[in-house]
Amino acid sequence: MSDLIATRAHRLINLEVKRYHPNMNNEKISKHLSQLADLLEFTGANSFRLRAYRNGSRIIKELPESIASMIEANQDLTKLDGIGKGVAEKCHELVSSGRLKQLDEILETVPKTVLDLLNVPKLGPKKCAALFNELGIQSLDQLKAACEAQQVRLLSGFGAKTEEAILQGIAIAVLANERILWAHADKIAKELETHMSSCSAIRQSEFAGSYRRGKETVGDLDLLVDSDDSQTVMDHFGKYEEITSIIVRGETKMSVRLENEFQVDLRVVPQESFGAALQYFTGSKDHNVLIRGRAKQMGLKVNEWGVFELNDSEERRVAGQSELEVYELLDLPYFPPEIREARRELDWAEKSELPHLIELADIQGDLHMHTTATDGKASIEEMAEAAKAIGLNYIAITDHSQRVSMANGLTPDRLLEQWKKIDQINANRADDFVILKGIECDILEAGGMDLPDEVLAQGDFIIASVHYGQNQPRQQITDRIIGAIENPHVSMIAHPTGRLLNKREAYDVDIDAVFQAAKANHKMVELNANPVRLDLNDIHLLAAKTHGIPVVINTDAHRTLGLSNMRYGIKQARRGCLSAADVANTLPLTEFLKALHR
Repeated sequence: MSDLIATRAHRLINLEVKRYHPNMNNEKISKHLSQLADLLEFTGANSFRLRAYRNGSRIIKELPESIASMIEANQDLTKLDGIGKGVAEKCHELVSSGRLKQLDEILETVPKTVLDLLNVPKLGPKKCAALFNELGIQSLDQLKAACEAQQVRLLSGFGAKTEEAILQGIAIAVLANERILWAHADKIAKELETHMSSCSAIRQSEFAGSYRRGKETVGDLDLLVDSDDSQTVMDHFGKYEEITSIIVRGETKMSVRLENEFQVDLRVVPQESFGAALQYFTGSKDHNVLIRGRAKQMGLKVNEWGVFELNDSEERRVAGQSELEVYELLDLPYFPPEIREARRELDWAEKSELPHLIELADIQGDLHMHTTATDGKASIEEMAEAAKAIGLNYIAITDHSQRVSMANGLTPDRLLEQWKKIDQINANRADDFVILKGIECDILEAGGMDLPDEVLAQGDFIIASVHYGQNQPRQQITDRIIGAIENPHVSMIAHPTGRLLNKREAYDVDIDAVFQAAKANHKMVELNANPVRLDLNDIHLLAAKTHGIPVVINTDAHRTLGLSNMRYGIKQARRGCLSAADVANTLPLTEFLKALHR
């Protein structure tokens, strides 16, 4: 017994010594558990353990409380629903050491490149194991070669269609390795910003590149710093906990690689050049070409060091400390970073028609969210109170319809019962906040709506969306969506192209035909703010603006925290050059309801 007590004491002491690994947040814990589950399945491990780790990964990712903080407070993780002893132990190990011994052991026998195969859509761990064991495939390049040689179709459980799907999915997997979601880049940027804020040698700093322009995926981060002491800045930068390797370090530039293989480039410039450098490194390349061309016509030169007057063979700096003075010297307004894509921004500027881009504060309602009635994690009341707390005035509850059986989609009877409950909640509220009766009604594979018209007619806000039959021919899927648009009870088409960034390409749909139908039938289209979707893309949003089709920015929240996704949608809307007037849910409720034309 004394030996047992001593062993337990040793474990506690060991945990105390290594108490917390820096930056081991819930997202990273979730990722480690998910990766462990995938590799265990790859090696043929017990399915019960797999389910436990996958379930734990999902729960922890969605958990509002910090697992590390709970461990610090000596809270029992097994008290959390769905977290068993095994998952709890893994959490303690990750928080104390930053690693999982079991995961490291598996990676000693399985090439790390195998993890890349798991990024190929519809290629799960079991199929990856078959490819590895039977064909020796352990990289995306090898997989592509095997598919092109028609070797994969010969394996049991694959076939020609699967082989073709894998070949198409490889491009998505390659992109996922090269670019991360803007939301993920934003987390890294915020952490780096916090780290760099304690460096006294920095006067000002700003992230540039595609991240600053708000592109939906980001290939790397460009950090621009104004300082006279580049070496001190770079020394401080190099102490960032997530750095795994230094790619290069020079006098004023330093490039590093983080734990997730993501690259961050640091540039240190003098104060007089900071604005010019920020403009230059923000891009885009095409926008900068236009700016340099305009400067040349005016007898000026623009580069990352400033704006220069050209007199014979001499150059004289005339601007560069701020972006604003760079643009002003060229007789141009300040361009928000999101629209610097060489589309219409200079034409708008010439005509004094540069749009005032939408802000988060402009949003008054959120019209797409789910509750515990289907696959959400919060009640109607909880979603309403959370929405009110962040300043919204109205929401629509839009749970799934019955076709989405895996989400416990609502039958007509269950939906009508929910709407009756919403009426009761609204009647009992002591404020002006309003909950609209809605539904995310599936557009059936054969066409038509998942619920009868006599049911849909009783709702306030009816969403139509495609979840099934996404591989149908272009005309068929287009006809399905247009059919929904022509339904008099449908208010809006949700996530109109069905894409999932770095996971699934948009289905083949004639978006121009969809927009024409939406315009003719006075229907709205959604910008889904979920950072994995951001559907519609920026090009389509600009097209909707041009057509005069109202856009609705929705979070598609499945829990109260999901309501914060709105900021990602706003960033995407700004890239689509949308102003508040282009977005329907910037309207007060009475005006919004009039805009529905129902």
